[in-house]
Amino acid sequence: MAKKSKIARNEQRKVIVNRYAAKRLELKKALVSPTSTDEEREAARLGLQKLPRNASPIRVRSRDAVDGRPRGVLTKFGISRVRFRDMAHRGELPGITKSSW
Repeated sequence: MAKKSKIARNEQRKVIVNRYAAKRLELKKALVSPTSTDEEREAARLGLQKLPRNASPIRVRSRDAVDGRPRGVLTKFGISRVRFRDMAHRGELPGITKSSW
């Protein structure tokens, strides 16, 4: 089980990313647009720098949905490898069976 503060901080980051997503996308488009002038590009670059650090989606950590484990998370299921194995053995994941050959 991860610390509650780490889980809460990650949830807050998700909120901040969603809040600034539209503005960030607009600035990124202005930055790479072939029709924008050098001044517009410079303004877009400065605008991106002025956004909060946690507005970047790369700062959101993928965590286990059940207990918040930060490592070994299977994104398709949203749970960690440890929890995946336990749930698969108990038959709680439909369509998942243990391999044997």
